[in-house]
Amino acid sequence: MTTSAAPRSAAQGILSDDKSEARERILELLKKAYWMEIETVMSYITNSINPDGVRAQEIIESLQEDIQEELGHAMQFANRIKELYGVVPGSLEFTPEQTYLQPPSEQTDIVHVIKGVIEAETGAIEHYNLVIEETEGVDPVTNDMVIAILRDEEGHRRLFEGYLREYEAEGRA
Repeated sequence: MTTSAAPRSAAQGILSDDKSEARERILELLKKAYWMEIETVMSYITNSINPDGVRAQEIIESLQEDIQEELGHAMQFANRIKELYGVVPGSLEFTPEQTYLQPPSEQTDIVHVIKGVIEAETGAIEHYNLVIEETEGVDPVTNDMVIAILRDEEGHRRLFEGYLREYEAEGRA
């Protein structure tokens, strides 16, 4: 005779009352991640339109593709905030932090944009690793979601590091 385990319920996971403290910590990390993605979308829009010059085109196209992906990440974070009984913050709670992705003084300064993207992606990678550590063994759904998003961010950073190496090899960075 075999006994089956009781079905998993909200009373046993991250949604349970006894996990409210952990859930609140995770919600704060998710809100920060949400704002990071929203700000990146704004900065990538700016930096996909402002640059001038023949060499800017590849960067512009790459950023235009990344805008949709970053917006998708923001939506994933927003949905997870809601699923964890949080409230997705409104625009009055937004505080910009990405000084490194502000438009350069010269719109042909593509290296400035490339370095800004690398810094943004590095910040996201660092934060998402923190979220992964915090959710490990506590919130497997958030953990899995953030691991997948982390992979995207690592790919973005690697792509822009390649762009920077090319500029460095030509003595332009």
